[in-house]
Amino acid sequence: MKANAVSWLVVNRASGSSDESTPEALAKRFAEIGHPLARAVVLPDEHPPSRAAIEAGGVDLLAIHAGDGTQNAVITTLYGWSGRVLVLPGGTQNLLAKSLHGEASADQIIAALGNGALQVVRRDLVYSAQGDGLCEILAGPGARWSDVREAMRERDLKGVAASLGEAIGQTTGGAAVRIAEPALGKADGYPAVRLYPADGALAVDGYDAEGIADVARQGLALLRRDFREGPHDELGLHPAVVCRSDHPIDLMIDGERKRGGREERFERRECAVDFLALSRQPEAP
Repeated sequence: MKANAVSWLVVNRASGSSDESTPEALAKRFAEIGHPLARAVVLPDEHPPSRAAIEAGGVDLLAIHAGDGTQNAVITTLYGWSGRVLVLPGGTQNLLAKSLHGEASADQIIAALGNGALQVVRRDLVYSAQGDGLCEILAGPGARWSDVREAMRERDLKGVAASLGEAIGQTTGGAAVRIAEPALGKADGYPAVRLYPADGALAVDGYDAEGIADVARQGLALLRRDFREGPHDELGLHPAVVCRSDHPIDLMIDGERKRGGREERFERRECAVDFLALSRQPEAP
């Protein structure tokens, strides 16, 4: 980064690992490494900055401390911007931050910015007509598990109970999603199909829910959004896939719920934004 780079910060203080003190604490860390912030945008009190506002402000670096859903909402509006995005882990799962920096903390990543240990990278995403998944898209009635996670995050016990029953019912009895083009996996489909960028293509996994033990195991995995721990079929790498169902397909895009049509196409595309990523793992404190 150039010495006089203009840096802005977006903080979602309502996310999983933030509180009222987070914006000030992060601003202090940026100042300590010689990158004082020109502006801090605090969500949900303020609106996320638009590309037009960022360009008008001459911003070179936009740091975002939030969860995956907020990261997605901000970054997908910046396509074509000439600056760089610094993703900081500020949510509960932080899948995007982990893909760029491993398990490094926000403090370690900011320190790496100061000592030149970050590199500029482009990464792939999952494109769909309903929105781009920077990390992943889950298609099928299993996406209802995101409603349970949202209720848990808001500490809504009644909502957790109601959404849990709905999620179990839909996972076991909802309209399955078939991977039609190319024909992959089980002919009857799956209650959840996960698509994520890997090795220049889309990795496709099918999640089944046969028997109460699998439902319980899969439910726990989906709530944590660590799908690799749930039972699934690995269906290979593909440039694009088409999914079909007898009913509109529920989607979870980077943790946020959307509703698709009965047929949805997903493909690998390059994200038109430059990211900063750790070029080496930080030393232990």
